[in-house]
Amino acid sequence: MKALPDVAPLLEGMAADLIAYLSRRGIKDPAFVGIHTGGVWIAEQLRNQCLPDAPLGTLDIAFYRDDFEQNGLPPRVRPSELPFSVDDRNLILVDDVLMTGRTIRAALNELFDYGRPASVTLVALIDIEARQLPIRADVLGTSLTLPADQRIKLTGPEPLQLTLNPVTK
Repeated sequence: MKALPDVAPLLEGMAADLIAYLSRRGIKDPAFVGIHTGGVWIAEQLRNQCLPDAPLGTLDIAFYRDDFEQNGLPPRVRPSELPFSVDDRNLILVDDVLMTGRTIRAALNELFDYGRPASVTLVALIDIEARQLPIRADVLGTSLTLPADQRIKLTGPEPLQLTLNPVTK
């Protein structure tokens, strides 16, 4: 596999794409929602570059995962924080790595427990293209193909970097 991309240029391109996407859709006054942990870091960066006054919320989808009974709780579960009403709000849902689509499904389930948003725009830094559910990003940094025994991880928050790790069971 070739070298992993640098995060900063991906974020610059994503910021421009996000602004264009929101403009095309006529979306004004959205709120950002980052999925812990990497999605929060990406959401903070994009908000600072695109819409610094937009509210920012965070989701920890641990209790909404469909593998909860098999794997139990992760070591660090954080409370979700949405300091705004979700009802009739245009949301920008941000994750670092989109792979199977199951994390996004869990995040959408949690968001809808808070209310009924007007729209949800999905933004992801990396798409691994190993989808198990029909979910795709509206704004994407880049797509990568990985061997089955490798996973990509975003480390940060300063600096934000991508690392390649072996699959752990």
